[in-house]
Amino acid sequence: MTRASAHRSQRRRSIPAEWEETSEEGEYEYVPLRLPPDMTRVTASMRLAIQAEYGGWELSRVRAYTDGSRRVLLRRRKTTFPVAQPGM
Repeated sequence: MTRASAHRSQRRRSIPAEWEETSEEGEYEYVPLRLPPDMTRVTASMRLAIQAEYGGWELSRVRAYTDGSRRVLLRRRKTTFPVAQPGM
């Protein structure tokens, strides 16, 4: 991997570096989401609540940006059966 491609891959990270989490036993799985700036806080809250109710996800972290967008990190305990990933 060249230096330029390494830099490009660091810029395109799906979650901020300090959000990289691993539990001791690896009991959680994480999924990053990006909420667009035109989504209201109430709409975002309702969509995340639906993911929590039907997908078993819980809110791990939220980062709000000055343009109004948000990055969200959801987590849930790992399961033995396949469950669909959240999509917004």
